[in-house]
Amino acid sequence: QVQLAESGGGLVQAGGSLRLSCAASGRTFRIYAMAWFRQAPGKEREFVARISSSGTTTSYSDSVKGRFSISRENAKNTMYLQMSSLKPEDTAVYFCASTNSRMVVGNPSTSQYTYWGQGTQVTVSS
Repeated sequence: QVQLAESGGGLVQAGGSLRLSCAASGRTFRIYAMAWFRQAPGKEREFVARISSSGTTTSYSDSVKGRFSISRENAKNTMYLQMSSLKPEDTAVYFCASTNSRMVVGNPSTSQYTYWGQGTQVTVSS
């Protein structure tokens, strides 16, 4: 059974940084594409960033491009999201997700991902 566990969330002031981690177990981590999504109160879950199985292909939502960086360490079965220049509008629960493909193409969607973590809260104060 695939399990994903996020960590690293917390409370930070605007302009600050956080690094989220997603630890995976139960499958061969290195051959599957992964992504980060987030969900703010009262809003739909939205795409943040995605990464191919090898880590060589990444993409970001316009709202985080240039501020966030997605990466992975396949040897450690772990994916990361480095978040910088955080804004109050970045406040949300952040979820990691895994798919059954090496790379996901096209418009990002929650339906492209099969496995999800429980989420970690990120709160950015103004």
